[in-house]
Amino acid sequence: MTSEVTGSWLVEGAIDGEIMKLGEPLSFWGGFDAVEGQIIDQAHPQAGSIVSGKVVAIPGSRGSSGTPGVLGESLRRGTGPAALIVTKADVNLVTGSLAAATLYGTHCPILLVDQTTFDGLVDGDPISVS
Repeated sequence: MTSEVTGSWLVEGAIDGEIMKLGEPLSFWGGFDAVEGQIIDQAHPQAGSIVSGKVVAIPGSRGSSGTPGVLGESLRRGTGPAALIVTKADVNLVTGSLAAATLYGTHCPILLVDQTTFDGLVDGDPISVS
């Protein structure tokens, strides 16, 4: 079943793919391998998971201003998420997405949703939002 989702665009675009719902925020700086597209933070519930090409539903990012660089590099390499769905506006995620679009011509839409909508997302479900 395709998830029906509405929200506000932080970075506009179309979302079409499979949901990968993360149980906790992720630190891209030190917690994510941009070369492999893999969560490497061993304390994260989804450690070892590959985010490449997934619509990553994430309650937010943790950490530093290094996030834009790591996210941007993963998008340049084609190992990053296809899109992000978040519950709070995050300048680091938006900056990474916009920098990758400007520098490399890649695109990673980011949709801001409320907590109820986020809670209704199911890992592995297809999703399409335009």
